[in-house]
Amino acid sequence: MRLHRLDITAFGPFGSTQTVDFDALSAAGLFLLHGPTGAGKTSVLDAVCYALYGSVPGARQHAQGGTLRSDHAAAGTRTQVTLDATVAGRRLEITRQPPWERPKKRGTGTTVDKAQTWLREYDATTGAWKDLSRSHQEIGEEITQLLGMSREQFCQVVLLPQGEFARFLRADAEARGKLLGRLFDTRRFAEVEKRLAERRRATEARVREGDAALLADAHRMQQAAGGAMEPPGLAPGEPGLAEAVLSAAAVARSTAREQLTVAHCGLTAAERAQAAAERALDGVRELARLQSRFAEAQQRAARLAERADAHRQAQERMERGRKAESVAPALALHEAADADHRRATAAETRARALLPEHFADAGPAGLAVAARRAAEEVGHLESARRAERRLADLVAERAEVDRQAHADEELLHEAETWLAGWETTRARLRARIDTAQEAAGRAEQLAVRREPAQARLRAARSRDRLTGEAEQARRRALESAERAVRARSHWLDLKEQRLNGIAAELAAGLTDGEPCAVCGATAHPAPARKIAGHVDREAEERALAAHQDADERRAEDERRLGAVREALAAATAEAGDVPTAQLAEEAAELERLLTRARADASALHAAQEELRAAEAERERRLALLRQAEARSAARTTHRDNLDRERLTLQAELAEARGAAASVAARAAELELRAARLADAADAARIAEESAERLKDADGRLAEAAFRAGFDTPRAAAAALLDDAAHRDLQHRLDAWHAEEAAVRAVLAEAGTATAARQPAADVAAAEAAADTAARRLREAASARDAAARRCAELDRLSARSATGVRHLAPLRAEYDRVARLAALTAGTSADNERRMRLESYVLAARLEQVAAAATARLQRMSSGRYTLVHSDDRAGRGRSGLGLHVVDAWTGRERDTATLSGGETFFASLALALGLADVVTDEAGGVRLDTLFIDEGFGSLDDQTLDEVLDVLDSLRERDRSVGIVSHVADLRRRVHAQLEVVKGRSGSSVRQSGAA
Repeated sequence: MRLHRLDITAFGPFGSTQTVDFDALSAAGLFLLHGPTGAGKTSVLDAVCYALYGSVPGARQHAQGGTLRSDHAAAGTRTQVTLDATVAGRRLEITRQPPWERPKKRGTGTTVDKAQTWLREYDATTGAWKDLSRSHQEIGEEITQLLGMSREQFCQVVLLPQGEFARFLRADAEARGKLLGRLFDTRRFAEVEKRLAERRRATEARVREGDAALLADAHRMQQAAGGAMEPPGLAPGEPGLAEAVLSAAAVARSTAREQLTVAHCGLTAAERAQAAAERALDGVRELARLQSRFAEAQQRAARLAERADAHRQAQERMERGRKAESVAPALALHEAADADHRRATAAETRARALLPEHFADAGPAGLAVAARRAAEEVGHLESARRAERRLADLVAERAEVDRQAHADEELLHEAETWLAGWETTRARLRARIDTAQEAAGRAEQLAVRREPAQARLRAARSRDRLTGEAEQARRRALESAERAVRARSHWLDLKEQRLNGIAAELAAGLTDGEPCAVCGATAHPAPARKIAGHVDREAEERALAAHQDADERRAEDERRLGAVREALAAATAEAGDVPTAQLAEEAAELERLLTRARADASALHAAQEELRAAEAERERRLALLRQAEARSAARTTHRDNLDRERLTLQAELAEARGAAASVAARAAELELRAARLADAADAARIAEESAERLKDADGRLAEAAFRAGFDTPRAAAAALLDDAAHRDLQHRLDAWHAEEAAVRAVLAEAGTATAARQPAADVAAAEAAADTAARRLREAASARDAAARRCAELDRLSARSATGVRHLAPLRAEYDRVARLAALTAGTSADNERRMRLESYVLAARLEQVAAAATARLQRMSSGRYTLVHSDDRAGRGRSGLGLHVVDAWTGRERDTATLSGGETFFASLALALGLADVVTDEAGGVRLDTLFIDEGFGSLDDQTLDEVLDVLDSLRERDRSVGIVSHVADLRRRVHAQLEVVKGRSGSSVRQSGAA
């Protein structure tokens, strides 16, 4: 990277535009950047860094660009930095403008402009600049990719800061590790350590989980074995747990199988004893059954003897019933004839009661003749009944004609009335359609005006809300700025107090016979002493941290203030200065008018449909008028025909009905008389026939009773049994005979009689013996089943444990391997003799490269006396790897870099910085750094050492490099001819070049 030109406007102490021509300064190879304290020498370097990365180095970095603005700049001048540089062979121009709070162009107050960035590239073929991007992110990524370095690396390599490498020389391993880690980005190695540690913990947890499951199976096996197994006394994760569990499981399985064999033998003996007890019980129960059977038979024989008389009476009753069965048909015939005669006599009486008195003594033949005469008279009235029905139809039809005539008259009147108002209705509907169409057009116009009005109203409300938020943000930003100023003042006061007492702090580390870090003397006759209220390094760092925190809060508050002001400006630009209430009223009025217009326009379709319906109704009513007129003409002829036919039928019916109200009434009267006469004739005939049948049945019944041996028919009827009584009596006789046969059979059985002669059987004792044998069998079976289950459970758990051990073996091997690697990379392994972490190992390699590169220049600066070497020795009980020593060729001894004097520390730091720049450059992909800056430290060198240092810096021109020395040492202005002077004044600083080619 080579710098060509830098333009600074309203940046830092520079109130106006200043230009630095680096091409002219770099022509000499070595140039001096000088000026009084506070003039802004470092601000020139800050501008270079800001142009490339959008932020300034170290503690001067702020999140908001507003703090970069010069207090000397005019109100209308915007802060801007433009850098022309060649990076990776490409000529680029980067322009950056931080956020700017400027006065409003209209009205009072201020507004915030956003930060802007431009990137252009010079096209050598056309000789013109070409725009590449205006995106902050794209430009930042492009510059970082071309340089191959982050901002922190750039500030350490190109802008060699004052005092940083002196502290690096004297720092401990931890501090060196932090700086080198930032420069070489060794986070990936730390991530490897972290990943290995996480993987070790994960695999260890899985191994412990597997061991816990294995140990749980061991406890289950102990429970299954009934306490015959001792679980291993090892915790999950301890070596040998798997082997101990498997051994204990094998012993438990062997013991369980022995117990199963013993249980089998006991079960066999119990089964034999139980079978013998069951056989004895069966024999006793059979003897008891036979004895009970014989006793029961004797009791049944006694009961049969007691019921012998009743049995003989039942036999006699059954015999008389069988004799009466021969009389039963005649008896049933007599009962049926008697019932028929009674029913016929009653029916005749009821039928004669409905006839006139002159038919009371008429016989069946006379009643039949009278019925036939009445039926013939009914037949003569049939034609008159048809005429009567026709007359009723004519009357109804005449009424329907009258109804239709009346309906047509109403229809004609309604149609004529409706058609009379047709023109008025059509005009009214046409007016409604025109009004709705006009409202639709008005609604479209109002809808176009509504959206801008609502947008202005929303912007006005945002403007009112953001006005209050902006004021609150301004107060917070002002308060945080005041706190930041107080914190900075406090830090600077403490820093000044510490610098005033630094001699006492350095004297605290002096040891007799050891050289002083400042002057190199080994005698310390009067070392400084700490006074009351001495400020140490920790107090200063706490104050610095408090200052940085306050500054970060201030930057965040200013960023928020800028965002709120930007939003407020956008809302104000859209809403204008019109009050929100007025805009709300205007928007509400537009909304009301739009709603009313849309409501009026919504009636358009309904009005059009109503007009079409009215026109269709007019056509329909005209058609109805024509149809009603045609129907009226046809109806007049039809009415005359109906009237003539009605008069003819009325004359015929008056003659046919006689004194009755109607022909139908006359016919109904005759039909009822004929039916009653016919019923009475049938009833008289049936009564005569039933009397003859009853007389014949009496003779037959008397003859049948005499032949059966009964004195009278009544005696035969009393002896007759119905089906239910016969079945019951026969069932009792059959049961008595069956019981008698069964008793005789039991008493005749040889085995039963033999059992009855034996002593009574003791069933309870036999059952008790059988229960005891069965209980012992169940206990033996339970013991055998428990032993079998114990064996099966132990086999299952043992198999599962063996499977778990096999599955856990690869995981345990993986854990051992990962644990060894994690311990090795973390520096805790016994194999890592120097307790060096992986990241420290990589940083140690980088530090060794840096020390080798720095030695080449340090030997020239120190006239071959000093050499920087890397040391990986452990410091006390800490870890090793980042030690840095210097070898003194005059004494041949190696010592710590903290023992160098002030001047020696400077040129050693300079050599270290240049070496570090070479290594970081190679690490970044070999990007050439053709422009370097060295900030301060030359005042501690004597003339000879200064010449040697300048010779080394001047030798950098061999690689076509240019080095800028930032210093206010007067002797350098004589030795270095190309100079960039920063001059400060009341209106701001300015730059002045001299001695450049």
